Amino acid sequence: MKTRSAKTRNAKTMFASLFALLVFAAGAVAQTGMPPAPTPAPGNAAILGVWRAQMDGLPAVTLTITDESGSLAGAVLFYLHRRDEGKPVTASPGVPEPLMNLIFDGQTLTFQVSHRRAHPPATLSDPPVSFRMKLTGANKASGTNLTEGSPEFEFVRSDY
Repeated sequence: MKTRSAKTRNAKTMFASLFALLVFAAGAVAQTGMPPAPTPAPGNAAILGVWRAQMDGLPAVTLTITDESGSLAGAVLFYLHRRDEGKPVTASPGVPEPLMNLIFDGQTLTFQVSHRRAHPPATLSDPPVSFRMKLTGANKASGTNLTEGSPEFEFVRSDY
């Protein structure tokens, strides 16, 4: 039968061994490490972030633009505005759609969005819709639907 001091010694030895193993594992992870986070392409910084446009004082469009290892990516969320007679205007979000074919020249972003799920089943075979968003100032831009000729929307940028 082990005495109390022998049990204490064994527990201390086991704790010291576990601690040494954790220190070794942390050192191994630090040496191999995770790759550094990718930095955005220098020319893309002005367009990155969350861009919001309103209509009737309610959300109308939200664009999220990211830089994925030097390539732009993003998604758009359109809001449906209902104007029922005798009731205040309401806005409800649709389904987010990925942005396709993003091109940014330092001032203007062009991209496309699938139109297939816009108003099914009538739109199931529709081609993508083209958009343009042009920077107009610090954290401001105007954007329009080039395919359908929509009015300009004023966007305001915030960080993610």
